[in-house]
Amino acid sequence: MEYDAYNGMDLDATGPRVTIRNTNDTSIDFILGNTSLALANSLRRTMLAEIPTLAIDLVEVETNTSVLADEFIAHRLGLIPLSARNIDEMLYTRDCSCDDYCNNCAVVLTISALNRGGSENMKVFAKDMQVQTVEGQPIERWPAGHLHTNGLGAGDEKPLPNRGHPILQDDHQNGSLICQLRKNQEVKVRCIAKKGIAKEHAKWAPTAAIGFEYDPHNKLRHTTLWFEADAQAEWPETKNAKWEDPPAEGAPFRYDDEPEQFYITLEGTGVLPPDAILHSGIRTLQAKLAGVIQELGKAGGQQDGLDGGASPMDGMVNGGGTAYGATSAYGGQSSYGQDPGYQTPAYGQGSVYGGGAVTPYGSRPY
Repeated sequence: MEYDAYNGMDLDATGPRVTIRNTNDTSIDFILGNTSLALANSLRRTMLAEIPTLAIDLVEVETNTSVLADEFIAHRLGLIPLSARNIDEMLYTRDCSCDDYCNNCAVVLTISALNRGGSENMKVFAKDMQVQTVEGQPIERWPAGHLHTNGLGAGDEKPLPNRGHPILQDDHQNGSLICQLRKNQEVKVRCIAKKGIAKEHAKWAPTAAIGFEYDPHNKLRHTTLWFEADAQAEWPETKNAKWEDPPAEGAPFRYDDEPEQFYITLEGTGVLPPDAILHSGIRTLQAKLAGVIQELGKAGGQQDGLDGGASPMDGMVNGGGTAYGATSAYGGQSSYGQDPGYQTPAYGQGSVYGGGAVTPYGSRPY
């Protein structure tokens, strides 16, 4: 089927088209056509690294008498996939007005496990984590009024639990194994989950892998196939080859051809449905492109203002303060003018991030 969501997408015959070939609870296989390699690859990279999700970012260890070090357990906790349901309603900690963290930017998960006896090891799974608000109020796994049986909802196949709850995809609904405890060993920790993107850390990645292919017949010769005897026998074509016509025998090579159809297979980690990852990737890419267009518009406006005196470059063009004259754009006097002192905002009296007071990375904790 053709992608028809979001009014911002161009549905014209010349615009990008998405054809979904297969989808399930964790993966989606689709074809992106009528677009350029740059745009298709940008979408792939956006889905890999710039879609916001939820992951444990702070771990407060109260008791740990297991054989694993505190840092080892904290690392394992950070990689547990957590539900990112309604993640757009959550704020980044850096954008929140709270002093440390609050319900608008964080979810709290706790573990309190003690092996009181027995010769066998006690296994602690992700399902044993208790999810609650910052004030300590428990958060139910499923939304109020949600009908479910063994994790399956009515009317949809595996809906996401409430935000912050671990994703349980194994047959026994245990989730990730955190640690094992012998007799009288105990683990008691408090975890703070925050919103982030995989560009900051891989634990926020919504995808496990993304397959990306174009030109399965290698008609464009972007790939050089090494072979010993027969290239076709040693390099079998993928399933995507049947979606394109093979090159005609003896057809001349056109070096200026460009790929227009891209085969993408997305496998999610379960924190978001695969179609939601695709939609979020398109929205994020649209927002990034809109920002570029806006900045280019500002630059174009400055250029148009050269004759009207509204551009900051007017002084240079009209003979006023140039980089080699009386004044410099970097503070007070130019290094080529009357005063050779290098008094720039970055190295002089004040900082470009707030007049010398604090920088964005020192004003408050992340």
